[in-house]
Amino acid sequence: MDWHESSILSERARILVRHLGNLEKNDASCCGISLAQCHAIMEIGRKGKINPNDLADLLGVDKTTMSRTINNLVESDLAVRHLNGGDRRYVVIQLTKNGQRFFENTETDMKRYFQSVLERIPEDKRSQVLESLEIFKAAVKNCGCALYTGWKSTHPTQ
Repeated sequence: MDWHESSILSERARILVRHLGNLEKNDASCCGISLAQCHAIMEIGRKGKINPNDLADLLGVDKTTMSRTINNLVESDLAVRHLNGGDRRYVVIQLTKNGQRFFENTETDMKRYFQSVLERIPEDKRSQVLESLEIFKAAVKNCGCALYTGWKSTHPTQ
């Protein structure tokens, strides 16, 4: 492994994450909701209906955090809980009209934004960029948190 290449990857990924994070914060903050709520709305909107456990797994958060996020969405009239008729323990979450409007507006804004980004990439490189992002995403996902765990064990004060 070339440490120089991994340093370049780390730097570029950090900057990309920061730029995308700023984009997300601006989207959510202009609507008065948290970033966690925004992520939940987007995933509920894409699925139509989803149970809280599946949503927590999808977003990579614990079930308690997801429960608080859903409570906030329900209190803000952005989502509603539906009980499964025969089993009161089984709940699905669905967007309200307000939540659906937020989802659709955000989806449209993001499509416009990324269309603009894509237009700035030379046409003959676009498929290369998309393929590379898919490979990068898979590599990050398959890495898990082993690296972070290793870092924590060598940096116990962090």
